Amino acid sequence: MEPRFLLLSDVAAELNVSDSQVYHMVRSGELPGIKVGGRGQWRVERARLEEYIQHKYAETAEWVRDNPLNDRDAE
Repeated sequence: MEPRFLLLSDVAAELNVSDSQVYHMVRSGELPGIKVGGRGQWRVERARLEEYIQHKYAETAEWVRDNPLNDRDAE
């Protein structure tokens, strides 16, 4: 069974980005996360990460649609 919550380092590995990038994403609210424990360690729920990824796919598809490569089409 996969864990419900991921360490920021696990999220970074999943997204192939740095730990500091993920830290900034949760601190800014871009990626929902929670602080747990006495030292306030960040965790990201696996389901929230999957929702974030799906949102980014939709956001990217919209960007691609709005920014076509007209030069490439001419080739």
